[in-house]
Amino acid sequence: MAKITLTYYGHACFKVASESGSILFDPYEDGSVPGLKLPFNIEADTVFCSHDHHDHNARSLIRLSGKKPDFSYCELVVPHDDANGNKRGMTKMTFVKMEGLTIAHLGDIGRLPKSDEYEILQKADIILLPCAGFYTVDSLQAKEIIEHLKTPSLKVLMHFREGATGYEVQEDIDHVMSVIPEVHRVQDTSIEIDTEAVPNETITLQPCQKR
Repeated sequence: MAKITLTYYGHACFKVASESGSILFDPYEDGSVPGLKLPFNIEADTVFCSHDHHDHNARSLIRLSGKKPDFSYCELVVPHDDANGNKRGMTKMTFVKMEGLTIAHLGDIGRLPKSDEYEILQKADIILLPCAGFYTVDSLQAKEIIEHLKTPSLKVLMHFREGATGYEVQEDIDHVMSVIPEVHRVQDTSIEIDTEAVPNETITLQPCQKR
């Protein structure tokens, strides 16, 4: 029975790993996200960066394994704002097919998906979803996206503020949870997902910050 391990490093950075390989999404530069620093010596087979801002594109901090992972992927370019990219440019939603599941990382999407984008998004089993506004969709928009996703699917929130971590202009996780009350706060940095029993939940993970 195949399993996928999802590890959160804070902000929009995740590692997805299985027997098929490992992927690191959106590593951030030291000093680019208040209160967060990536652990040293993170290793992955492949690195995906949703866009070329310092809080999402620190490829040089990740050690590549040299292994060739077994997965397929596609990307959709979407606006990083609510003005068709005129404020902050574009970002990518990345869809990875691994162990029979589709993992979707929504990058810094700044508006609700359009109908053709929803068609692809609704095939995802694990969705890494920003939720705190200003740079991305806000909690109300994230709630609407969640309501359009397939059942069962695991929704993992990202790109929010909590205490001294994250940007002041972002919504705090407590506010996000007042809008999306079903959020379950997992008190760990990672979760193991049985590919044949994906939970139908919306969760947050604690950021791994060990150095």
